Amino acid sequence: MNTDPDRFIRQNTSVLSPPHVPEIRLHLASEVHDLWLKTEEGLEAIGLPPPFWAFAWAGGQGLARYVLDHPEIVRGKRVLDFASGSGLVAIAAALAGAEEVLAADIDPWAKTAVRLNAALNTVSVSFTGEDLIGRSVDVDVILAGDVFYDSDFARALVAWFGVMAKNGCLVLVGDPGRSYRPTEHLKALATYEVPVTRVLEDSDVKKTTVWRFL
Repeated sequence: MNTDPDRFIRQNTSVLSPPHVPEIRLHLASEVHDLWLKTEEGLEAIGLPPPFWAFAWAGGQGLARYVLDHPEIVRGKRVLDFASGSGLVAIAAALAGAEEVLAADIDPWAKTAVRLNAALNTVSVSFTGEDLIGRSVDVDVILAGDVFYDSDFARALVAWFGVMAKNGCLVLVGDPGRSYRPTEHLKALATYEVPVTRVLEDSDVKKTTVWRFL
């Protein structure tokens, strides 16, 4: 890694509240930063993977909104925020009263982003960079926003989520209509119109649904 993540995140983001979750503050890329305009080669030159942690994706915003509006689903429970990115959903779970919150993301930069963002919101969130897919995880609730964007990845998640749900874990996903969403395994709980960044989503609003994995 050629760049210090802490310094880079502070210098290349602004502290903002996602429009659908104004209760939470995050270090996010905005119009005043060119982070989302950097080429893959430019990012690689500074040792930075694609900065998914720098954006409040629609699925995560919808899921975080649902958690804050229905705190009973996480209150007093052990929660995993899978593919956490910025930590938005993990922070929402902590604010809603979860006993323990673990953010998981294989991007090493997400570890710093989650730490900085948790501190902004004065909550405690643990982090793991391990690939948890297929593993037995000792949690009561799994939250996953915007994870059905790739065919192979979605297939692996369906198998893993299915086992976890069968073993009694509540699995909730937030999804704005990604191509590989396994609708046949999902029960809709709530739908939101989430403001998003046109540069990322090619629209200003994404219809986003929170689903329970069956």
